[in-house]
Amino acid sequence: MDGDREARRFEVYGTVQGVGFRPFVQRLASGLDLDGWVRNVDGHVVIDTAGAPHSLRRFAAALRAQAPPLSTVRRIRSSADVPEHPAVGAGFTVRASAAADARPTPREIPPDAATCDACLAELFDPADRRYRYPFINCTDCGPRATVITGLPYDRPRTTMLSFPLCPACAAEYRDPSDRRFHAEPLACPVCGPRLSWNAGGRSATGPAALRSAEELIAQGGIVAVKGLGGYQLVCDARQPAAVLLLRRRKHRPHKPFAVMVADLAAAHRIARPTRTESRLLTSPARPVVLVADGPSGRASAGAVHPGTGRIGLFLPTTGLHHLLLRDLDRPLVVTSGNAADEPIAVTDADARERLAEVADGFLAHDRPIAARYDDSVTQAVRGRVLTIRRARGYAPAPLPLPVPARTPVVAAGAQSKHTVTVACGDRAVTGPHTGDLSDARTMEAFERCYADLVALTGVAPQAVAHDLHPGYLSTQWAAAHFAPERRVAVQHHHAHIAACAAEHRLRGPFLGIAYDGLGFGDDGTLWGGEVLVADYTGYRRIGRFATAPLPGGEAAVRHPARMALGYLYGLEPLGVPPPSPELARTFTGRVDPHAVTTVRTMVRRRLNCPRASSAGRLFDTAAALLGLADDISYEGQAAVALENAAGAARRAALPWRLVRADGLWVYDPAPTLTALLGRLRDGTPVPWLAAAFHTTIAEVTAALAERAVTAGAPRTVCLAGGCFVNRRLLTDVSRLLRARGMRVLVGSAVPVGDGGISYGQAAVAAARLKRG
Repeated sequence: MDGDREARRFEVYGTVQGVGFRPFVQRLASGLDLDGWVRNVDGHVVIDTAGAPHSLRRFAAALRAQAPPLSTVRRIRSSADVPEHPAVGAGFTVRASAAADARPTPREIPPDAATCDACLAELFDPADRRYRYPFINCTDCGPRATVITGLPYDRPRTTMLSFPLCPACAAEYRDPSDRRFHAEPLACPVCGPRLSWNAGGRSATGPAALRSAEELIAQGGIVAVKGLGGYQLVCDARQPAAVLLLRRRKHRPHKPFAVMVADLAAAHRIARPTRTESRLLTSPARPVVLVADGPSGRASAGAVHPGTGRIGLFLPTTGLHHLLLRDLDRPLVVTSGNAADEPIAVTDADARERLAEVADGFLAHDRPIAARYDDSVTQAVRGRVLTIRRARGYAPAPLPLPVPARTPVVAAGAQSKHTVTVACGDRAVTGPHTGDLSDARTMEAFERCYADLVALTGVAPQAVAHDLHPGYLSTQWAAAHFAPERRVAVQHHHAHIAACAAEHRLRGPFLGIAYDGLGFGDDGTLWGGEVLVADYTGYRRIGRFATAPLPGGEAAVRHPARMALGYLYGLEPLGVPPPSPELARTFTGRVDPHAVTTVRTMVRRRLNCPRASSAGRLFDTAAALLGLADDISYEGQAAVALENAAGAARRAALPWRLVRADGLWVYDPAPTLTALLGRLRDGTPVPWLAAAFHTTIAEVTAALAERAVTAGAPRTVCLAGGCFVNRRLLTDVSRLLRARGMRVLVGSAVPVGDGGISYGQAAVAAARLKRG
């Protein structure tokens, strides 16, 4: 072309579909007097444009610097190879999408985003045509992953296909100056989805459906509400009778419920969010955030979040949620639409069947849900964000792979807090939390999630990574679907620390500390308190906690008192005896004598008493010895009670010792447990002892790490495993390790618990497959 005009092609990769990127490009190019077009091609965006060289340079710089807030620009490829040169004065347009064949990395699917401020203003503006319309959205907000059925991302490949645009919406959709230009979930009261209500044979639609639901909630009833990624159960958080009724019907006696509040001011009225927590609460992802409860929120704490001291808060995610909160003017319990341990209901028929005995009424709508997404759960620890459950708002945003996967891989995950990951090139895509793999329903949810990831990312896995545990349903699934030579077995705790390392893009070896409940070790025993030196291809175990029997096998997880008896009667002998029988009576004297006799016999005869080196089980034992939790109804309940009892108090450590056994450094808790019981017998307050126990484990951890570094281990330490959800443990361990000159890393976008296992498996499999 002549010197006053050039043509360029820009190919933009990343999260650039479903986030308003094409409208942004159209406005940017038009403002610079460039001609050409933009279109979605498979999973990225292709721009062919022509104009003055200085305008093209400004355009190229702005593509990354001024990209829409929900987008992530990872790579821009620019070339002069423009197959069709735009004509002078033709203007800039959005062209129809196209497909492509080559996919060196997964296509990126945008997560759902909460209602933006502009839409919220319209929602409550009586003069606006979308006034009080529950499904309001624009290019900057609204459903994405939960409505997408295929890529490239256009309206025909969403669940909005069956809602033809009315003339007014169609005009907005075609208008480059409108913020709803090419907003694929675009809708209004004339042409979009409608609410419906059903309760006791009575039905209603539209605004009347919403009023009926609100009346029932105000009266203390429970309503099943169709949310973005599945049904939710909603009741008045300030009516303890309603909350307790929900607990009974949902078979969830103790596990905390999440509470939705209208805005940040309402959050401050019942809790004490920090600045970091406030930013999380108001972020587009709208996760549940664990926040210290406040004085005005404690009246209902016993029903909503018993025994925790922290409340899971989140803000409205959709127009429907905003309407419920504004109209009812009270905090609402909003929890997953399922019975305990089941996947959330997604279809209307499934919800009516499975929630019939739980909900008093159903507030639904006629927009199908393309994919199941529960609510994400996070917490902030000293300004650092930790993801506990990665789902709506975060998944399926891609994660980095430090060692690229040359062979496309699926990682099947663990058993509890299950996720599945697909990986190709330098990116991994982890699906949303699907729950605990325990029955046909959860397996079906896993398989559906996997199928969706394959279809949307374009990754066709040729190998599978899986846990070592032969009893995990995910391991059995891997064996059923892939030949032996296509399977990569990854040890549970190696996957934990690899997930942390991969998120932080570590390249070389690292020191890993993995504390959790139980994971299958490479020696056929159960692990859970592990210190490893590792890279992505392998690891070396250099430290652990002492082993103790699990009376009754993994069922002991639900019975901390039984676990405590296992420690008292069967702790690994490492040179110091366990608490004496007389001292043990401080605990056994209040436990069912038959249980004591039975467990003692089981341990002595080694009947169904597998041994485990588990940090999680030791926390359970301490909670039981202190009378905080003999039996539990959800995983982690005993540890939560122990952390809550410790509060913010700072106490000196109890006695502890490290010994060498079979070439490993081993923490012997016998002195710790003896001191715990002795001081309890002598009248030391339980909160004092709970705080001292946390200090003890932190000091033990720092000593194990220090010995590893002295022996040549890297000074970069990855902390992983569900025990590090414990804020106090994480804070104390991090402080002590840093004081010893170590770099401390912990997962942020990736859950520290088993929800991060599949991502760690993918990172390990990619490295091993590259090695061959």
